Amino acid sequence: MTHVALGIPKSCIETRIIIIGTGFAGLGMAIRLKEMGIDDFIIIERASDVGGTWRDNRYPGAACDVPSHLYSFSFEPNNEWSRVYPTQPELEAYLQNVTDKWDLRPHIRFAHTLTGAHYQQNSGHWLVNTSGGDFRARFVISGNGGLAEPKLPDIPGVENFSGHHFHSATWDHNYSLAGKRVAVIGTGASAIQFVPKIADAPAKLSVYQRTPNWIIPRKDRAYHRLEKWLFKRLPITRKLLRGKIYCQNEIRVLGMVLHPALMKIFRMIASRHIRRQVTDPSLRTTVTPTFPIGCKRILISNDWYPALQKPNVEVLSSGIKEITATSIIGKDGSERAVDCIIFGTGFYATDNPIAAMIHGRDGRVLADVWANGEEAYLGSSVHGFPNFFFIVGPNVTLGHSSMVYMIETQIAAISRVLTAANALAADAVEVRAEVQQAYNKELQNRLGGSVWATGCDSWYKHRSGKITQLWPGFTFSFRRRNRDFKQADYTFSKARVEATI
Repeated sequence: MTHVALGIPKSCIETRIIIIGTGFAGLGMAIRLKEMGIDDFIIIERASDVGGTWRDNRYPGAACDVPSHLYSFSFEPNNEWSRVYPTQPELEAYLQNVTDKWDLRPHIRFAHTLTGAHYQQNSGHWLVNTSGGDFRARFVISGNGGLAEPKLPDIPGVENFSGHHFHSATWDHNYSLAGKRVAVIGTGASAIQFVPKIADAPAKLSVYQRTPNWIIPRKDRAYHRLEKWLFKRLPITRKLLRGKIYCQNEIRVLGMVLHPALMKIFRMIASRHIRRQVTDPSLRTTVTPTFPIGCKRILISNDWYPALQKPNVEVLSSGIKEITATSIIGKDGSERAVDCIIFGTGFYATDNPIAAMIHGRDGRVLADVWANGEEAYLGSSVHGFPNFFFIVGPNVTLGHSSMVYMIETQIAAISRVLTAANALAADAVEVRAEVQQAYNKELQNRLGGSVWATGCDSWYKHRSGKITQLWPGFTFSFRRRNRDFKQADYTFSKARVEATI
């Protein structure tokens, strides 16, 4: 078959597997392929180095809210974590070290931004287009993650602001906030980390809060030298600590999914945190949520409330009516002149832009298939998109524990499908429609009784109201479900015509 018939560029590079992204998901998948004896793969990365979200999010105070000894690969422990909760620089360095240890850089094509992926039905291959060239692969594994594309708020006039502005995920470290009139829009997970770090610099810091979040104390501290020595000399101590952290986090599922009434315990902790740290009654009311705790992501911080009470800081909760070239107008009619706006407004979590680039069987576009909410089988396979897999796909995100655990689970599951395809000499593998449908019906039934379905809006939900982000249960139950591989859940087939390049 000719190049023209298949639409394959003559300069197209052939490989067996394409991996998208070099965060935990992409790097972990690449390592598993090497362990399987597969060396014929390429990783495409839009940036100039590895790290994913921990490379991009360099805002002041950036850190993880899962303890370091759990938020790391189980097969690559780190005895030298400096703190209970890992910081962004440490996590970025960790991923760079893992990359070098496993000699992954020769497989990576940096500065290659994905622009499209088209399934070639005749050959059972994917044509992957990037800013740096085109690739043809039997399988594509997306490790780009669900929190990769920064999102600006839908506020009238936001595009007209003439002052300095940036998103927390693209922080401008060359811009000095000293003496400026600064506005922060958003009070979510990123804002509660960077606001305390920058609060002293501006002449005036206006924090625009749409909805307050439930926040509990952050039990963080530096690891002692003796502890690090024990982790290195007696690995069992590190493994026991990891196991302890894991079990403590899993207990939260009892309240989030099985018995939401138990979340009252966390509400008591969060309410006490507010009472202890906020002295002004009016501010207490402003920062106290009215929705059930756990309905949105529970945040952890020790310095957020103190930062809001600094003399140059104000919290505005009436909403924003409009942004002009030089100011922000509130819904209460107030207007504040602003030199710089920092958007702490999150990411495209439930409408991942990558979906518009993926064209499956019969030309169907994934964004259209997901118009009413993302769904997949086991968070990795979507009917109509053969040989394409997601890591951290729909309903894999957690509200209580480490995503690295879930990533490792999905990597192992995808590996089982690849092994089965190889054993059957299949050119194409695709989840059955009825299997995907039954799986997602079960998920939504379970999610319907969870704390996340108690009425509040969150990034866990699609605009349709469907909860598309979260796994409704224990992480070990997700692993058990994935480990129970059933060949009958998929169709394995031969390509009709094998193309030549």
